[in-house]
Amino acid sequence: MKQLTLGDIAEACGGQYIGDKSKLTVAVSDVVIDSRLVKDGSLFVAIKGERTDGHLYVEKAYKSGAVCAVSEQVMSVDNPYILVRSSEQAIKDIAEYYRSLFCNIEVVGITGSVGKTSTKEMIAAVLSQEFTVHKTQGNFNNELGVPLTLLSMPEDTEVAVVEMGISDFGEMTRLSKMVRPTVCVLTNIGCCHLENLKDRDGVLKAKTEMFNYKEEDALIFVNGDDDKLATVENVTATYGLGTQNNYYAENIKNNGENSVSCTLCFDGKKLDVTIPALGNYMAANAAGAAAVGKALNMSDENIVKGIASYTTVGSRANLISTDVIKIIDDCYNANPTSVKAAVETLCNIKGGRKVAVLGDMKELGENEISLHKEVGEYAAECGVDVLITVGELAKSISDNADIAETYHFDTVDNAIEEIDTVLHKDDIVLVKASLAFNAL
Repeated sequence: MKQLTLGDIAEACGGQYIGDKSKLTVAVSDVVIDSRLVKDGSLFVAIKGERTDGHLYVEKAYKSGAVCAVSEQVMSVDNPYILVRSSEQAIKDIAEYYRSLFCNIEVVGITGSVGKTSTKEMIAAVLSQEFTVHKTQGNFNNELGVPLTLLSMPEDTEVAVVEMGISDFGEMTRLSKMVRPTVCVLTNIGCCHLENLKDRDGVLKAKTEMFNYKEEDALIFVNGDDDKLATVENVTATYGLGTQNNYYAENIKNNGENSVSCTLCFDGKKLDVTIPALGNYMAANAAGAAAVGKALNMSDENIVKGIASYTTVGSRANLISTDVIKIIDDCYNANPTSVKAAVETLCNIKGGRKVAVLGDMKELGENEISLHKEVGEYAAECGVDVLITVGELAKSISDNADIAETYHFDTVDNAIEEIDTVLHKDDIVLVKASLAFNAL
């Protein structure tokens, strides 16, 4: 990382440095909140979490090589530490300062209701063909993950691709203040976190808080297929599947289990690309990545190569083939938009029976029942052969799906006990639910 001294850190977070003053000029090797990740020269930030308190591990961090700790508590230790009112705010302040040290890089901020991670991975894959890219690892996209992403930027970073996720108003403003995006990408506005955001207009308002701290001349790219994003003003370009977009995909072909191919159209050009992933919606992600790549003056050849180098991350449309069945592991999280997309992907795969295992979708607010009903109707329209639902809310999915073979289980444990009697050899099985049901 770039040089970040203990003096810099104390000043950035407004903390009180306690310890040997001669060490104020010592630079840290990295910043961590997990004592298991500490190495020689680390700064350990003690965070109070739901399950444990990082202050309990400060001594362990020192023994593992930490040069300093950030603490909300006065400590009796021989090593230096920085006393702050809030460790969570401190790590944000430190990240904001560290981001300011990278004056001449592009920072791509990505948000949306669905597809943030896959879009982030697609854009990073493309940009990596010509730039030294630093990206969010996994889904470290919240108010702890984003500062950790920024603080892990190597000194030679040319482009940072940062995923930004929220669940309430104000969060995106705080994230944007750290990230200071030079490029803003918004994937869609769906029905998610409605307990806090109320409706899709609320989601749009919360997501576009990204603009509050964007750089003055920042570029803005939105998925123009989304009716809410289509209302955003002063965009640099739109992307998606519709021909009304500046960058769009045509001739989309699902190549079975391995890839999707399409033709990307923009500026009078047509680029044939192959995306090594499931789901026709990946063509829109490719169009977005092409838009960002061209804005950063990339060659068409390298854009095509970058799209072909895309890899799936975690439990997102990950196809697992066994000797008996094939499983689409898409259980990272769920909302109506993402579930419908996953169901469409399932039904586009050639082979045996199409089996959808769907659990409760959380945080949908007062319209949660009707939104679950919509998913059931959509599953029937798409041609799902077997529908298995799990959970109290998910019962509304199966109750409103005109599918001959439908099963419902109240709990995950009950589903696990019985599901083997439902599945047949050569079935293609989609597993999708909100985080509370990831045990599926």
